Amino acid sequence: MSVQKMKSNRSAAKRFKLKPNGKLKRIKGNKHHCNVHKAQSRIRRLKESGTVEGKKARDLRKVIFS
Repeated sequence: MSVQKMKSNRSAAKRFKLKPNGKLKRIKGNKHHCNVHKAQSRIRRLKESGTVEGKKARDLRKVIFS
């Protein structure tokens, strides 16, 4: 009898991508609606992708690539 494989978390797999250098890429929030009162520089900053670092990145790798 074989040991079952752990399923990867599909919602996390869709939200985070692995960059070539090994870091996890994420999309910044708070940019999809209610943008009228936000400064254009703030909206531009939110369009850029961010990275996940530290313990969170290590935990996410276990969940996504299991």
